[in-house]
Amino acid sequence: MKITFLGGGNMANALIGGMLKQGFVAADIHVIDPGAEARAKLTEAYAVNCYASAADAPAEPDVLLLAVKPQQMKDAVAPLVDRLGNAVVVSIAAGLDMAALSRWLGGHRKIVRCMPNTPALIGAGITGLCALPEVSASERDAAERVLRAVGTTVWIADEAKMDGVTALSGSGPAYVFLFIEAMQQAAADLGFTPEQGRQLAIETVQGAAALAAQSSEPASVLRERVTSKGGTTEAALNTMADMGVKAGIVAGVKAAQARGQELGKLLGAG
Repeated sequence: MKITFLGGGNMANALIGGMLKQGFVAADIHVIDPGAEARAKLTEAYAVNCYASAADAPAEPDVLLLAVKPQQMKDAVAPLVDRLGNAVVVSIAAGLDMAALSRWLGGHRKIVRCMPNTPALIGAGITGLCALPEVSASERDAAERVLRAVGTTVWIADEAKMDGVTALSGSGPAYVFLFIEAMQQAAADLGFTPEQGRQLAIETVQGAAALAAQSSEPASVLRERVTSKGGTTEAALNTMADMGVKAGIVAGVKAAQARGQELGKLLGAG
């Protein structure tokens, strides 16, 4: 499978590294990036083929992966319009809908929209994918194979829900980091060293997430099992409820979705 990346930034690096570990061949991977430093790093790290412009790269790849910033996308894809052939175009740009991408690609309809998250940088990401009807089952499999190189995947049938994917898992790591930050602050207030607070907070989050992943029971049931009536956990949860912690998280996710919809309209204009 011949794959061309438009953009050689952090997510492209993560994907390429993961793909090579999964058995992809470096000679089949091509990267277009105007930055000489980025090209040099990719060549040194992965021995993939790098080009300064689309005109220098091979035309008609099997998969074209768009890994440039959303606000740069329209201009970045313009040189590729006549070089797509039957390529499956996979976009990891947040907010950009497939209608805008198709328009900028001269009406090309073999498009898959994806939303990975930053844990993909260590191979622990999750990616939501959505495809136009013109993308065949085998082409969907090709797109998924690329994204599975950095974590798990979930297909979303309705593109309108992709802003929700962004709000939940795309932005989600920031919510978890905020929780860890708060735990570490509490640890400092309680007299623990920064190293102790970091270890206690991070390993608690990791362990709880692993337990939830392995259990078939809802998170609410797991929470109740830790919460003894009149105990320390109940005292903490009651205080958090009084402070509106859970409601704030739910409202925050919804705000992220709404902002995603707004940005999508702005980015896709033109």
